[in-house]
Amino acid sequence: MNMLRNLVESFLLESEDLLTQIEDAALALDAGEGTADTVNQLFRAFHTIKGSGGMCGLLGIASFTHHVENLLAKVREGSVPVTPTLIELVLKSRDHLKILLSAEQGGAAPTPGSAEKLIAAVEACGTSAGSAETASGAPSDPDGGDSDRAAGMENTWAIHFRPSPLLLACGGNPISLFRELAELGRCQVMAHTENVPALDAIQPEQCYLWWTISLSGACSENAIRDVFIFVESDGQLEIQLIASVPGEHKEAVISFAKTPDAVDESAAISGATVTQKAAAPQAAAQKDGARDSSVRVPSSRLDRLVNLVGELVINQSRLAQAASQSGAPEFTNPVQELERLLSELRDNVLGIRMLPIGTLFGRFRRLVHDLSTELGKEIDLVTEGAETELDKSILDQLSEPLVHCLRNSLDHGVEAPAERLAKGKPRRATIRLSAVHTGSDVVVSIHDDGRGIDRAAVQAKAVEKHLIAPDAVLNEKDVFNLILMPGFSTARQVTNVSGRGVGMDAVKRQIDMLRGSLSLASEAGKGTRVMITLPLTLAIIDGLQVQVGSDQFIVPMAAVTENVELLRSERASKNGRNVIAVRGELIPYIDLRQAFGIHSDAPAIAKVVIAQHEDQRVGLVVDCVLGTHQTVIQSLGKVFRNVNVVSGATIMGDGRVALILDVAAIVRHADRECRSERTSPLNSAQVFQKKQFGIEGIGQDLVPTH
Repeated sequence: MNMLRNLVESFLLESEDLLTQIEDAALALDAGEGTADTVNQLFRAFHTIKGSGGMCGLLGIASFTHHVENLLAKVREGSVPVTPTLIELVLKSRDHLKILLSAEQGGAAPTPGSAEKLIAAVEACGTSAGSAETASGAPSDPDGGDSDRAAGMENTWAIHFRPSPLLLACGGNPISLFRELAELGRCQVMAHTENVPALDAIQPEQCYLWWTISLSGACSENAIRDVFIFVESDGQLEIQLIASVPGEHKEAVISFAKTPDAVDESAAISGATVTQKAAAPQAAAQKDGARDSSVRVPSSRLDRLVNLVGELVINQSRLAQAASQSGAPEFTNPVQELERLLSELRDNVLGIRMLPIGTLFGRFRRLVHDLSTELGKEIDLVTEGAETELDKSILDQLSEPLVHCLRNSLDHGVEAPAERLAKGKPRRATIRLSAVHTGSDVVVSIHDDGRGIDRAAVQAKAVEKHLIAPDAVLNEKDVFNLILMPGFSTARQVTNVSGRGVGMDAVKRQIDMLRGSLSLASEAGKGTRVMITLPLTLAIIDGLQVQVGSDQFIVPMAAVTENVELLRSERASKNGRNVIAVRGELIPYIDLRQAFGIHSDAPAIAKVVIAQHEDQRVGLVVDCVLGTHQTVIQSLGKVFRNVNVVSGATIMGDGRVALILDVAAIVRHADRECRSERTSPLNSAQVFQKKQFGIEGIGQDLVPTH
């Protein structure tokens, strides 16, 4: 029973990949990018699902897939053309299979009658296409056989099958394969026994034989490969056409023979094939190596592994501090070596959770296809940077915001074909979905070439909803930020005019939860760009440990560019402006002592940690820089959910809690507070002293009591 359960679980996991292949292949055919290999890929995917489903006892899945497989067999033979109707049927069949697979995992059952209705449409597609070809005089194949059978040709094939030694251990049965071959024609099988060891060395579950097979009948190479579809990737299969002559169909016969030694095959195959045979073991070994290089692991195990590494990092920090306080020299080298090994372990474990964002982008081709058809629009989706990697935990939560942004672009941003032609634009619109690394962040952007955002309409609606004053003077960035406010989530009229706004506040909340940022840019008549900036990971980062008074904070190291000193006399020389000159460049800074309301005297010489924020640099004034720190990010919890200038906390070696600063949020808050007080952004510290972010003394509040 356990073996069957494991088999079913493996099939369900494999089917997810096959369904993705089916969707990608169908959409490639729809876009005109498909080839004969694409059709073969579709057929093999459905064939694999049918065979594996039947083997696992999932007869409903196997029975339904059989009908789609028959239709695709006719497509491969050329008796059924590739049409939009066919592609829609394939996609609907894929969706139905997904429902069936979900039901096997405890999901909702399919709607009663949906399978029968879809099967009828599949059968009608194959029948109508065959009837049309017959009426036009084209060759037809009502029995679903091979094109060679329809033409009345009898082929003779030489087949060399060298299976994986693990064929029997995996449940394979060569006799069943040969019987299935015999259904295609007269079959003669010769076994090669030269690799069979002595009796006392034989392992019962290992396959030592390989076979040479002669097959004569009205069958094609594709039909032969379909017999070996489940074992071909694990072994070596060679198929060569020896002769093809007109002939009548004869009853299938199978016979077996064996040879003690390898036979001379030069009479049956060409020298080129012999060369391929010699190179095949090496290719098979490379294939096996590629397959063995990846394994499936439940995400819960990876999460647990990351948590354990986080605990190791915290305890290593405590050990390093204890060793430093003890002053024992014999601890120095072991602690340093432990830190190096733990850093390498951390990078490798986090690397395991990193996945290319292309795994997410691929899902959106179907969304664009279906929605553009529903809206009567012609839209191409172009993806860039699919190889860019992100933490799996971020990818899992990024899908919904991207779906909403794409729906907005499709529904509101992109014009109808007639409207685009009237504006001198191409009939087909383009939505560009891209991802790129920028330092420690990944920037994902959705850019359409639609109508853009109507700034006047957005501002007028904001006045109507009392979000801004009628005489408010807003720049472009302020207007676009209005769209992200909750008040615009039900402003249907505004979105019909401007093309954006419904639910964008929910998107922003989701991005904020991922410690990212969302921004909009648009040009009327030319399109809109939504840019989402996200951290690479949410687990462990390298940080710069700083101190202000008795409180310690962590600044993400990826954002830090350099540290400089700030003398008390330099502050006075700038006439109250919070700027510092660094190699001729004036850089604004924020005094964290004033910002966080920490009541202690500032040192005569302070440190300014200069960090990169978007396209500018900003300084954070601290008392001193303590050094780098491997930071395990911990959630602040609901108590501090309204604190928007920190992204989390971490536990230090002495058990104290240090806040992890969010540089981007600090800068945004500074800019917002300064403009609300009608002061210069360079004098932001004065505003912070008054507002103090609403977190006065937050560092002390998080220090645990013992």
